[in-house]
Amino acid sequence: MENDAVAEALGAAERSFERAPENVEEGLDVEDAELVQLRRACRLLDAASYLLDRGYYTVVIESSFVAIERTIQFRLIHDGAMSGSEVISSHRRLYQRGAEVGLYDDAFADELAELWNQNRTKTYYRLGIATEAQAEAMQNFARELHRHLVEESRVPYECIC
Repeated sequence: MENDAVAEALGAAERSFERAPENVEEGLDVEDAELVQLRRACRLLDAASYLLDRGYYTVVIESSFVAIERTIQFRLIHDGAMSGSEVISSHRRLYQRGAEVGLYDDAFADELAELWNQNRTKTYYRLGIATEAQAEAMQNFARELHRHLVEESRVPYECIC
């Protein structure tokens, strides 16, 4: 990179991940992989609420999708259907995995995948402009799915929403 400030900022960012953790985010300082995913979902939902009130609709939609995925991962790990170190990088595959273990049915998994494919992609890559109604609907859907999957777990008291 020819811009020294950018190159220095990149180096500083890289080094920040190499250091021992200090001042970690409150609520996420847990050992269990399932709880890390659960509480990340809680934080994403909280952030989405905060940002919705300020008109950041694209970020709310993005955060809602990620919160849905973190919640599904929480349940997959919690139910023993996925190891804490396993990574499922395909959104569609993650949704399908949830159906395979009975979190919801195949039709719901397909709807989730299509919602992500048809709408998240449009707003994320600015092929469509996010609206307040879309952001509110996505945030509500993410909260309801989160609430349902967490309540059906053995550890609903670990939720920090």
